[in-house]
Amino acid sequence: MGPGHHVAVTDVDIASPANARIKAVVRLRDRRERDRTGLTVVDGAREVRRALEAGVAVEEAFSCPGLVRTADARAVVDHLATTGAAVATLSETAFAKLAFGERADGVVAVIRAPSTSLSGLALPAEPLVVVLEGVEKPGNIGAVLRSADGAGADAVVVADPRTDLFNPNAIRASIGTIFTVPLTADTTPRVRSWLATQAVRLVAARVDAAVAPWDVDLSGAVAIVLGSEAEGLGSRWTGDDVIGVRLPMRGKADSLNVSVAAAVLLYEARRQRG
Repeated sequence: MGPGHHVAVTDVDIASPANARIKAVVRLRDRRERDRTGLTVVDGAREVRRALEAGVAVEEAFSCPGLVRTADARAVVDHLATTGAAVATLSETAFAKLAFGERADGVVAVIRAPSTSLSGLALPAEPLVVVLEGVEKPGNIGAVLRSADGAGADAVVVADPRTDLFNPNAIRASIGTIFTVPLTADTTPRVRSWLATQAVRLVAARVDAAVAPWDVDLSGAVAIVLGSEAEGLGSRWTGDDVIGVRLPMRGKADSLNVSVAAAVLLYEARRQRG
C-alpha cells in the first residue's frame, strides 16, 4: 500500500488494542474481575438497548463506526450519548479485542450488574416462576431467560448458582432479555423457603417422574423447577409439596437440554394459562 493510501485512524478515540481502557474491559471476561468490580460487559445493539431501557447504569461504552451499520445500532449509539457515560469510538482492530461473539454490531457497554437479591423480588398475583438449581453454563441461563421472556414468566430464580448471572455470555444468549425478566439468586434452602412464603406451587422436572406436564395443572401460582445440566435436581426438591413431571423421551437420551426443557414447560404453562 503506497503513500497516501493508509487507513486513517485519526477519527477514532482509541486505535490500539493495547490501550489501557481496552485492557480493563477485556479483564472483565474473568469472573474474578467481575466479582471484584461489580461490572460486566454487554456486547451487541439489542442487548445494550434493552439494558438502557431497563435503566441499567452504564459506566462506559465503546462504538466502532465501521461496524455500526443497522438502524438499531445507530439508535443505541445516539442513546448512549445522552446517558452521561463516557463513549469512545474505536478502530476495528481495537474493537475486535472487546467483542465476544462473531456478530459484531459495533457497540459494547460496561455496566454495573443489577442486584439479584431475592428479598427485592415482588411477584404479581398467580405468578409463573422459573427456578434453576445449580446450572453451570451461562448460555443455558441466557436461553432460559429468553424463553421466560417469550412465555411471559414473571421471574427467574437461580438456586445455588454456579456462575455469575450477569456473565457476558448469559447476557448475549438472552439477547438482552436478562434485563427484562426479574432475575434473582440465593441458596436452595432460602429459595425453597421464600417460595413457600409466596404460596407458590412447585412443579419439578425430574427424569424419574411418572407424569407428563400436560397432565398437571400449571395455572395459578406456579414455579417450574429445573436442575443442572449434569446432575438434574437435588433431593431438596422432593416432598409432598412438589409435583414431579417428566417430558416423554422417545429416543435414547433420558432428558433434554435444560434450556429446551424450560421452553417446553413454559409454553405448556402458557397454553394452560391462556
